[in-house]
Amino acid sequence: MTDPTDKAAVDRQGIPHYRMFIGGEWVDSEKQYDLINPATEEVIGTAARGTTEHADAAVAAARRTFEDGVWRDTPPVERAAVLDRVVATLTSRMDELAELGSRECGFPLRLSQAICVGFPLMHIQHYADLTRGYAWERPGPVTGQVLSTQLVRREPIGVCVGIVPWNFPLVLAVWKAIPALAAGNSVVIKTDEKTPIAALELATILRDAGLPDGAYNVVTGDGETVGAHLVAHPDVRKVSFTGSTQVGREVMRNAADTIKRVTLELGGKGPNIVLDDADLDAAVDGSLYAFLLHAGQACESGTRLLLPSELHDEFVRRLVARLKTLNIGNPLDPATDIGPVMSAAQHERILGYIDRGTKEGATLVHGGGTPDGPGFDKGYWVEPTVFTDVTNDMCIAREEIFGPVLAVLRYDSLDEAIKIANDTEYGLSAGVWSQDVQRALDVARRLQAGSVWINDWHNISQHMPFGGFKQSGTGRELGPDALDEFTEQKAITVDLTGRVDRRAYGLVLGTPPTA
Repeated sequence: MTDPTDKAAVDRQGIPHYRMFIGGEWVDSEKQYDLINPATEEVIGTAARGTTEHADAAVAAARRTFEDGVWRDTPPVERAAVLDRVVATLTSRMDELAELGSRECGFPLRLSQAICVGFPLMHIQHYADLTRGYAWERPGPVTGQVLSTQLVRREPIGVCVGIVPWNFPLVLAVWKAIPALAAGNSVVIKTDEKTPIAALELATILRDAGLPDGAYNVVTGDGETVGAHLVAHPDVRKVSFTGSTQVGREVMRNAADTIKRVTLELGGKGPNIVLDDADLDAAVDGSLYAFLLHAGQACESGTRLLLPSELHDEFVRRLVARLKTLNIGNPLDPATDIGPVMSAAQHERILGYIDRGTKEGATLVHGGGTPDGPGFDKGYWVEPTVFTDVTNDMCIAREEIFGPVLAVLRYDSLDEAIKIANDTEYGLSAGVWSQDVQRALDVARRLQAGSVWINDWHNISQHMPFGGFKQSGTGRELGPDALDEFTEQKAITVDLTGRVDRRAYGLVLGTPPTA
């Protein structure tokens, strides 16, 4: 088995070079770029820089494999068995892949083990189980208008493109590739330029598990050219994209000319509502978890904290005190709670929002800059930041910052809280904290969000659909109907009369002539 890295291809001793995976082969390009550890700014590898020609080659390979039927026509139980083997390999490599995720993306090691590798394990097993039990073909009713019976089939779409962002590269490559493969499609994954390694490691694992060449392909390159080219490609039938709402609009436009099916999981500005009867200890920890997971670089983060006026000061005091106990630092240290942000550009963007928040009149009660001390002279570090005296018209309350920044808003009535929560273009996530579950459910039903957590956050289950309302996206990932997004329905009707005179032909042809 050929390894995805080719150390001889680079000048730097011991730094691996990652090539693309197209049609079962490792493919290099004329240009390459550095992969940077966000905690240290060290080069951890180089990657081939893909082009539109590589994108065309990947789509062609995927289409050939699909049309050959070597994977498309594999019985579902055998496709599920391939996924079972992928789970087994991921399990055996969990520690290695978790450390790789920490170096590539800055995940604290605990997070990398539990979510960045643990989630994919659960989700792939979920898709394997769905594949075995899915209603690929089901009988319809026997109808009497013209006596016939029906059959409904679920069939693969064709070539599916998954465009994966940098924040959770293995999780989101799995969300896009695995259900598509489970349904019998062929896949092209376009990685983010900063984080290609996870999707390339998945290529090795899938191939070793028995996936045919061409069924899973990985191309690198920038989104503006390579990504846009894939979305517009006439041989691509389905696009699944996770990223910003702004880019999601472009994806919809580029896919429109060929009427592609599109799933979009986009931005968020999650409202986190604490009711006056909440368990404050749980709500404080949960509210920190809501906005600090992966240094706030998760689209479903709870970044707007809505507090009743009578609890506001006490809650903020507890929140800041608890925040001061958290460890920021080396992602590979098991004691680390919060790691760096992903890049220099991301660091600058987040600090820019913090500056805007101050200028708009919000009160900075914690953080607001780069931490001091040993270990922070290199890397992209932002202190967990909390603003109070925020109003919902401020940019820090309306725009997705994608960093460890929390906007705290007061409310005086439950109706006001719900109005503030829903006053946003986003609708990906929301949360409610209360010791009265029925009361919390009543609030949850009024919130305009695809996922609402009660007394929790980030609890994304493979058994529940995940996606957004409004400008947070369209379509759903995960859940019991996950394979529906990657299949087409075909209705087949079988005549049961056996006689021409009992069919509807006479409506057009009149009475048939006598012999």
